[in-house]
Amino acid sequence: MDAAAKTLTLREHVWTLYEGDVPASHRFRYGLLAFDLVTIAFVIATSFLHWSGTEYIDAVIGLILLADFAARLWIARRPLRMVLSVYGLIDIVVIVSMLAPIVGEGFAFLRVARVLRLLRSYTMVKRLRLDFPWFRKNEQLVMSALNLGVFIFVMTALVYETQHFSNPEIGNYADALYFTVTALTTTGFGDVVLQGTTGRMIAVVIMIFGVSLFLRLVQVMLRPDKVYFKCPDCGLTRHDRDAVHCKACGHLLNIPDEGAV
Repeated sequence: MDAAAKTLTLREHVWTLYEGDVPASHRFRYGLLAFDLVTIAFVIATSFLHWSGTEYIDAVIGLILLADFAARLWIARRPLRMVLSVYGLIDIVVIVSMLAPIVGEGFAFLRVARVLRLLRSYTMVKRLRLDFPWFRKNEQLVMSALNLGVFIFVMTALVYETQHFSNPEIGNYADALYFTVTALTTTGFGDVVLQGTTGRMIAVVIMIFGVSLFLRLVQVMLRPDKVYFKCPDCGLTRHDRDAVHCKACGHLLNIPDEGAV
């Protein structure tokens, strides 16, 4: 086998890990998800507790993220489009912040957006539906909560990075998170205030978009339980669990039922 054929085979193998539908692919993507969750927990813990010697762990994590990004770039059909996408730019910022923390440690919080990207993947969501009945039943609740969580941590990073040098009220991530949550819930205690026009605009963004995401989560929590099943006729995807016909078009449904509990 020549070098070109070996390269093609390796590329196909990497593509299978990221995009395939075989057991090895499922384990690999679950591993990525677990790694991201552990990384996020580490970033949050070290940000609040200020552990010493974490720069070496940051560097290791940064190198792993760089290898992951390079692999995805290698198998991408449109590499430039991937780099310039929102998630591509977030990955680049996070990798730089982990390898060179002096650039801006707060941007490491953007790593939480990686979990959202993974869970937005069709293959990942499909696997979670098959493997976890609880996720299948509460998928919209999980995604709404995740959207809100990502927004909170992204805005916390933005508040910290834009304020901690000039605002004595934002001295650490806990202060930034505290302000973000109070602004999002429109509590507005007033004990922490962002300075300058930029700070005020950030507060406006948090209140407008944060409240919208929060109300969306409450709506999902309070509305009647639905099951995900795409109607083959009109495409409606949310139905009552005991539905026999589609409410939109009347098509006869055959919703899989796990039986009475």
